[in-house]
Amino acid sequence: MSTRFTRRQLAMAGASALGASAAAARPGDGAAAGCETARAFPAGFLWGTATAAYQIEGAVSEDGRGPSIWDTFTHTPGKIRNDDNGDIADDHYHRYRDDVQSMKALAATAYRFSISWPRIFPQGTGAPNPKGLDFYDRLVDNLVANGIAPFPTLYHWDLPQALQDRGGWERRDTAEAFADYAGYVADKLSDRARHFFTLNECAVFVELGHASGVFAPGLKLPPERLNQVRHHALLAHGLAVQAIRARSRPGTQTGPAENVSVCVPVIETPDHIAAAELATRELNAPYLTAIMEGRYHESFLAAAGADAPKVAAEDMNVIVTPVDFVGINVYLPGSYVSASDTAPGFVPVPFPAKHPTMNSSWLKIGPEALYWGPRNVAKVWNVSDIYITENGCSATDVPAADGRVYDTDRIMFLRNYLTQLQRATSEGVPVRGYFHWSLMDNFEWADGFGTRFGLLYVDYATQQRTPKLSASFYREVAARNRLV
Repeated sequence: MSTRFTRRQLAMAGASALGASAAAARPGDGAAAGCETARAFPAGFLWGTATAAYQIEGAVSEDGRGPSIWDTFTHTPGKIRNDDNGDIADDHYHRYRDDVQSMKALAATAYRFSISWPRIFPQGTGAPNPKGLDFYDRLVDNLVANGIAPFPTLYHWDLPQALQDRGGWERRDTAEAFADYAGYVADKLSDRARHFFTLNECAVFVELGHASGVFAPGLKLPPERLNQVRHHALLAHGLAVQAIRARSRPGTQTGPAENVSVCVPVIETPDHIAAAELATRELNAPYLTAIMEGRYHESFLAAAGADAPKVAAEDMNVIVTPVDFVGINVYLPGSYVSASDTAPGFVPVPFPAKHPTMNSSWLKIGPEALYWGPRNVAKVWNVSDIYITENGCSATDVPAADGRVYDTDRIMFLRNYLTQLQRATSEGVPVRGYFHWSLMDNFEWADGFGTRFGLLYVDYATQQRTPKLSASFYREVAARNRLV
């Protein structure tokens, strides 16, 4: 079944429904041309997809890879839905060439993937594993040969188990080990990969892995130790930025990929907009605010009290090492915000009980987050280059009788969110690219394989990939560099 329509067919359908006034705006007319321009993204805008090593690679015991905390966690009964694990996942380690061709078929011009730390350093430190690096060498070569820019992420939560056994992120030397690993990878790959993300979503792997314990390594630390984990994660970022700069080719760029808490003004009036900007600094205080400002915000320190992290003399100068860009993962509004005459100057507006969600109950639909997220980051911290490093949604994704997945719910999500992103770029917000989460269905952490985010449907029994209807939509947007 074809899902492509000519402009003429669309215009005729509009004329039938709306009458002569719609018929007057046929392709070629000034009105239609103006509409296309209004829906366009900037020239050179990158369209990509995103994945993470443990979620797709499999091959957990091949070619010298060491175990990670997620190998240990997933093999602990009761931690993951259906006791799923990433031992095979999408078998990307053996099928990466076909997966790169799938990206090319989507008209993707960039690919954000993560590098498995325990593939490179099986013990976290010490001698590197040449076979582990060889896989990423081959992947990067294949991407470049197909006109797809590699955007590696150096940490997407798969800490080597050997480091966890010595204390993990509670120890300062884990941050130092991460910087050594980051510098090594940048030295080997920066002749082809020109953009490196340091850590993915500090706020997630710290809070869910070390506070609630629902992610690896499954800890529930008291406040003092938790805050030290937060600090060491930020220190790892700063040290990695310095190591990448020291060891990469000239012109290599680096920055974080953070799950920013997006603050959306409840109504777009000057007072609520100002309140949302204020809230952006406050609600991101433990992570992005500290990275961008080189200090812990007063509100964070006041709340922590005696449990505030112990900060060595030069730590904040390391953490605030200038970055070349900021990556933000945006799925939903972190909070709708209303102005207030009392401190701190804003009030978070709670989500109503019946706020619409996607297939995952946590994913509350709020397309405006993809406008206010990058807009506020650019405004509050004067950021000149922003990437949307993750955006996407879970959907029902049940194959029809013909074997296809007609995920019109995901298309609805993308159309509405990308409309807000286009609004941002049209107003000069410096978003340089967008990475859809995810290229294909994969191991979704504590949800296992039961939750699907991909543009490609994966039959885990056969590893067959089948493009969903949303893949056709995404291809048209990327190929035309405008909304369709």
